[in-house]
Amino acid sequence: MPWVTRLLRGDRVWVKSTPSGQLAQSPDGRVEIRYQKGGKSYRASSRNLSVDPTPETATDSEIGDSPVKSAEPHKAVGRTVRVAAVPDDTVIVYTDGACTGNPGPMGIGAVIIDGKDRREISEYLGEGTNNIAELTAILRALENCPIDRTVILHSDSSYALGLLGAGWKAKANKELVEKLRAVANKFSDLRLVKVAGHAGVPENERCDELAGMAIVKGR
Repeated sequence: MPWVTRLLRGDRVWVKSTPSGQLAQSPDGRVEIRYQKGGKSYRASSRNLSVDPTPETATDSEIGDSPVKSAEPHKAVGRTVRVAAVPDDTVIVYTDGACTGNPGPMGIGAVIIDGKDRREISEYLGEGTNNIAELTAILRALENCPIDRTVILHSDSSYALGLLGAGWKAKANKELVEKLRAVANKFSDLRLVKVAGHAGVPENERCDELAGMAIVKGR
């Protein structure tokens, strides 16, 4: 079974999950966690876990075997990674853009997770490039997010994230980039996270599916 990262009282931990990416909870709501790959396993309450703003996944073989302890320790064991606190009402967003032919038919996909609420966006854009699709996917997602709360946006596009968060100069698609930046600047706390494309990140894979579905339906 795969493993995903979450935060446990500010420490980044590995949590056993189902093949679909959901946490593998026992009937009492507890999950198996590791503080590091190859480390000891513990049981922790899923209620104490929060979203990792820079999530990773791993396989069983990468995590290694270890007997499970009956309860989580009071302090992290071994090397841990501290990350910025994530507010409880944080909105988690994943986006992806696709293009058949580049240039060719474009589609976008987005997943917006607001607590227990989940929204998916799948939209056909017509003819264009993959870069336009990636930028538009982020734009559509942000247009559907509250600007006064923390929003953590995940994308596998170095191009889009570079233009939006790293100060890259736009050499093409200038109007679209300006519009996207204007929308992004309205947010009080917008965090951008680069994820690896086609690497088994469940929500990123779902966005890819949504973008592909949009192209098929739009043709």
